Order: sequence, then structure tokens, then C-alpha cells
Amino acid sequence: MNDHPKNEEIYMDHIAAGPIRPEAARAMASLLADGFGNPQSVHSRGQAAAEALARAREQAAALVGADPWDVIFTATGSEANNLAIKGIAPGRRKKSNRIVVSAIEHLSVLNPARTLAKNGYELAILPVDGHGLVSPARLREELVKGAALVSVMHANTEIGTIEPLEELAAACREHDVPLHSDGWGAAGVVPVDLKKIGASAYTIAAQNFGGPPGAAALVLPKGTPARPFIEGGVQERGLRAGQENIPAIAGMGVAAELAMKEMERNAAHTRAIRDALLARLPKEIDDVVSTGHPERRLPNHASFCVKYIEGEGMLLFLDRAGIMAASGSACTSKALKGSYVLEAIGVDTAVAQGSIVFTIGPENTIEDVDRILAAMKPVVARLREMSPLYRRK
Repeated sequence: MNDHPKNEEIYMDHIAAGPIRPEAARAMASLLADGFGNPQSVHSRGQAAAEALARAREQAAALVGADPWDVIFTATGSEANNLAIKGIAPGRRKKSNRIVVSAIEHLSVLNPARTLAKNGYELAILPVDGHGLVSPARLREELVKGAALVSVMHANTEIGTIEPLEELAAACREHDVPLHSDGWGAAGVVPVDLKKIGASAYTIAAQNFGGPPGAAALVLPKGTPARPFIEGGVQERGLRAGQENIPAIAGMGVAAELAMKEMERNAAHTRAIRDALLARLPKEIDDVVSTGHPERRLPNHASFCVKYIEGEGMLLFLDRAGIMAASGSACTSKALKGSYVLEAIGVDTAVAQGSIVFTIGPENTIEDVDRILAAMKPVVARLREMSPLYRRK
């Protein structure tokens, strides 16, 4: 239980869930109060809902440099990833039954790919280097064997590394293979121009840029073959049946527009805090190593492994001090297993147990770094005293 009042908390788990922008919340509240029309209806309330949906589609598309018609709204990023994997690969099975994904994809990409592998597909796992980067040359080697689909995330949420997406997309185009990218951590945080990148499908989720949970999208440009994941009506180009969640989608649209306007300023602000954490934490606490790429990383992301301790215990003690961070992915931290992402980049299993991830928001300040270090030092010392692996130097 956190012992500090909210105004003294330091929240640095924004990549898992962040505060909803007040402007987005107001747009949602208005629609929740009086926006109950169905966009499929021809009467005035239905058309008002359709207009709100169209406006949000334009806002979401603008955030990633896409056409509005390309945006297929879903409830979550995981659903969008499932639609990409289970929707695109079957449409290309006559050309190839191979699916190629990186070793550090989110489970909402890896698990659907594994499910298809149980049903006759061949699954190829792309290795990454010690920083978590996928090699375009290594991808080309895989593509020589053919592929129905490639999926490589834009940025890894556990280690912050930004992938060379434009080069990977170029390799895929050379072999006429669609590339899907999970943009959960990147969209709204770093500039995304899908027309320049040339990706065939791209996942975005509202809660990563100040929108509500329960609103996400798969950006699927025309020409990318796909089959519906949820069948029923004609909504979302027939690829995602069911009445759209208009209030949540409207909130996502407002947040997307604000994120685009404020992206440069927010990135500069969070980057300064990130760099201070990356510079000071390994210097001021012994046996701490940073993870992910030192330069090609999200501006709001700093991740480490603290040797000789267990990450969950560290998080619980920090929470009592009013500091909230994460240990690995939000979708895997309670699985009681080692991080497959850290394993893929070559981190020793025992060291990986001490993972801690700080993801920074606009409300954080450079002074937060002093408080984090002041709180971490006694916590690490206490946990190491209890660790059978630690030997005092």
C-alpha cells in the first residue's frame, strides 16, 4: 500500500497505462451523456455518432501519417495485433504458410502466431542483438524462404529499443511480403509516417498517448489482404463487427490530435529525465546495468537490471515510498517467469530477475530523479542483504 498522498507520488509506468487527457475525458463525457446514436442508423442521432466516428478516424490517421479509411478501430492493442496476425496471414496462405516474427514481440503477436503454427503454419523467430535490434540483413535471409507475413514491433516496451522499421519494410517489399508492426509504445510518442515507412499494417493504442483504455486501432492500408477476426456486421470495413465504442474512440481521437501537436515538446521534456536516469542510476548504485539501445530508444523510456535482487520486491518497496515503476511488460510481469525479452538480448536469467522499467510522462520532473535515487539506494541495500546471491564488496 502506498504511504504517500497522491500529490507526492511519482508515477513512471506510463507505457502500461497513463492519465487520460482532460480534453479527451470531456469529449467522452459529452458522448456518454448524450451521444447514444448508432453510426449505422440513418436518423439524426445515428448520423451524429457517425460524424464523431469519422472525426476520430481522421485524427487517429493523422497521428501516424495514414488515410482515414485505413483505420480499423478495435477495443485494445492486443485485439488489433490479433486481427493483423490472424487476418492477414490466412489471406496469403496460397503464396506461403510461413510467419516471421521477432523474438521480442508482445505476447499478443507471439501467441496468435503460435496458434497458427499449431494449425499448419511454419513459424520463424527472428533473433535480435544485445540491444534488441532486428537485423534487416537477417530478415532478408528469412524472406528468401518465403513468408505470408512479417511482424516486428516499432519499439519494445520493456527495453525501449526502436527498430529500423523503414529498412525492415523495404526488405519486405523486395519480397512482396506484408509487414505488420505493433506501434503500442511508439505511436503518439515518436513521429510515425506510415506512408514513408511503407508498413502494411500498424497497431496503435489510445492509452499510450493520453486516450482511454478500450480504444485502439489497426491501420490497414488499402491493398493489404485481410480476413475479419470478429465476424458479424459491416462495421470497420467488415473487418471488425460490432457497434463501435463511440465515446472511447472519440477520446482516442482527441488525444491523438493533442499528442501530435505536443510530441516534440513532450519528447524533449521526457528525454531529459530519461537521460538523467540512464546516466545516474548505474553510476550511483553498484551492479546496475541498463538494457536496450543507448541511442535508438524511446524518449520516455529507461530500463535497468539491478543485480542480486528480485524486481517485484523492489517495486513493492518503491511503491511504499510513492514511486511507481514496472518490471518487464505489464502483460508478463505476473506470469512468474523470466523475461523472454531480456533472455533474447542475452541477459543472464538471474540478472533479469532484477528488471526495473521507468516510463516517463509529461507531468514528471527532473527533480523526480533525485527522489527515485534516494528511495532506491536503501531499498536495493536491504534486498541485497537478504539475497543469497549477494556478497558484500
